[in-house]
Amino acid sequence: MVDLSVLSRERLGMMLEAGREAVDCHRVLAKTGDNLVGELLKSHETFYEWDHYPPGDVYDRESHSQYYYHAHPQEERTGEHGHFHTFLRPKGMPKGVRPAKLPGFEMPKDRNDRLSHLIGVSMDKHGVPIRLFTTNRWVTGEVWYEAPDVCAMLDRFEIDLAPPSWPVNRWLTAMVRLFRPQIEALIHERDDGIRRWASRNETEDVFEDRRLEVRRCLN
Repeated sequence: MVDLSVLSRERLGMMLEAGREAVDCHRVLAKTGDNLVGELLKSHETFYEWDHYPPGDVYDRESHSQYYYHAHPQEERTGEHGHFHTFLRPKGMPKGVRPAKLPGFEMPKDRNDRLSHLIGVSMDKHGVPIRLFTTNRWVTGEVWYEAPDVCAMLDRFEIDLAPPSWPVNRWLTAMVRLFRPQIEALIHERDDGIRRWASRNETEDVFEDRRLEVRRCLN
């Protein structure tokens, strides 16, 4: 549980404004019978499991924020149509943030390819968000950053672009701000869960262990 009473008035004000922004994106799309998922996929005739939408992802070159939407087979994700994965690349990260030092892991040569996954957002078939979740490293191919550094990145996530959909870009940016306290809690639990798994299971590399995929979800 997140204790909102300990948050500053400034933080609460930012969350309130983000909530209004997110609701407004739903409202505008609903006026024409549309929703967030349909809006994002409207230019694609067929939706394929595992493919990234849009192809090549969405990347804001000013904030260095990135996201894509995709789906797993339905039997793996009950009640879910698909989900967003959100990221931040190093050029957009706060000063002092560094990848975790992990034995045997080879860093990408391009420093800006050392991206961090922030949070996943699951959507139902009506284009409504149903849960937040974190992932193990192998799921997205990210570079691993420890929880305090990932949490420091959250305010830097912003997709200030018109394509592929201005409402979706605004909404996803707002969701990270609105649920920042819950996302922080999930990220810390992610790290705790990784440590627990490594201590209780025989594994050569806990970050590449296919038995450990989604660490924690918040519905």
